[in-house]
Amino acid sequence: MKAVILEQIGGPEQLRVSEVTTPEPGPGQVRVRLHASALNRRDVWITLGQYPKIRLPSILGSDGAGVVDWVGPEVPQDCLGQEVVIYPAYDWGENPRFPSPIFHILGMPDPGTFADYLCVPAGHVFPKPAHLNWEQAAALPLAGLTSWRALMTQGAAQAGETVLVTGIGGGVATFALKWAVALGARVFVTSGNDAKLEQAQRMGAAGGVNYRESDWAKRLAELTGGVDVVVDGTGGPAFAGCFSVLRPGGRLVIYGATAGNPPTGLEMAKLFFRQAYIIGSTMGSPAEFAAMLRFVETHRIEPALDQVFALDDAVAAHQRLLAAEQLGKLVLRHG
Repeated sequence: MKAVILEQIGGPEQLRVSEVTTPEPGPGQVRVRLHASALNRRDVWITLGQYPKIRLPSILGSDGAGVVDWVGPEVPQDCLGQEVVIYPAYDWGENPRFPSPIFHILGMPDPGTFADYLCVPAGHVFPKPAHLNWEQAAALPLAGLTSWRALMTQGAAQAGETVLVTGIGGGVATFALKWAVALGARVFVTSGNDAKLEQAQRMGAAGGVNYRESDWAKRLAELTGGVDVVVDGTGGPAFAGCFSVLRPGGRLVIYGATAGNPPTGLEMAKLFFRQAYIIGSTMGSPAEFAAMLRFVETHRIEPALDQVFALDDAVAAHQRLLAAEQLGKLVLRHG
């Protein structure tokens, strides 16, 4: 089969499309013939050597959708032919509040979705939402689930509340916007790119501000009147401004830190007088994945796709992600 393999660190240019042995499912596993997969920033970080416990060579990729074409022992034959989306991790564990110590994400060290075929436990495949095409379905897993847990579980967002999504453009932020709009929240966004702010408003955002402007936090406070939930994957210098717009009882949920740690500390009085919450969040559990897919079907949500590449053009797709030019998900079409 064809697969995208990383054999050495050095950026997206080190990815190679190669022929490798087609896997066979073991006990309790199904094999999925992948029709599409999608990129996450994790994949780029691995190519750059900026991810823990890298083991090479590896087939990257955490997001994928396709058809079950073979089942291993102990798996019912009626799974064959099912159109599925793959849960993008292993070993969440029994506690819904946090993952187990051995929780890890699909695609390094385990073989990932940038390949024609993938074997996973039968419990890790879920029915593909019928209204989505393969590219849209493949875009859902990691970014969709990360934003779902941040907004819905950790942030406990409700209809009628005001939500701020920072750094609109990336997959997680774009999904958070989609979920919040469908939920019935009033959504605002930030970006360093005015064109992305305009695109976000076409997707349902009530407004947004450019965080490169010196008074962006003041403008955001005036624009929103205060925020109930912040979904932030940036951190860095903008963190204090995001915290400053929280209403009493507000929740600031952090799922990443692409801009690093904040350069200064919190205003502690605002934290306790406003009864505010600062909550960490990562990717979610299989139960949350199932809940997200039900929400997608109920509201007929379509993921925002930035661009679709052929599997052979995986290097170009990763270069675009590294340049942070996209709004929405970058997808690879297989076959």
